[in-house]
Amino acid sequence: MMGGCCGGLGFGGSFGIVGMLINLAVTLVVVGGVIWLVIWLVRRSAGGALFPQGKTTTPASPSGAEVSLSPKEALQLRYVRGEITREQYLSMLKDLE
Repeated sequence: MMGGCCGGLGFGGSFGIVGMLINLAVTLVVVGGVIWLVIWLVRRSAGGALFPQGKTTTPASPSGAEVSLSPKEALQLRYVRGEITREQYLSMLKDLE
């Protein structure tokens, strides 16, 4: 009889180290998928409360009070702060309209 342990299949089964790496990859994909599914379900069940669409909140003053902004107002604020160029601003504004 050849091999001794495990029916002669050797270290890591019949695929050896390659089989162990494939097993690791599959395990990571499954765990990542479960984590993604949990996050997706939490976002969906919250009804958008965690990540609202259409409105952006930003501090209005150093005191930390928040003001709700429309997408156009948020875009204007980014342009005024110099975060985006004029071309980017006009392109994004066109997309919003």
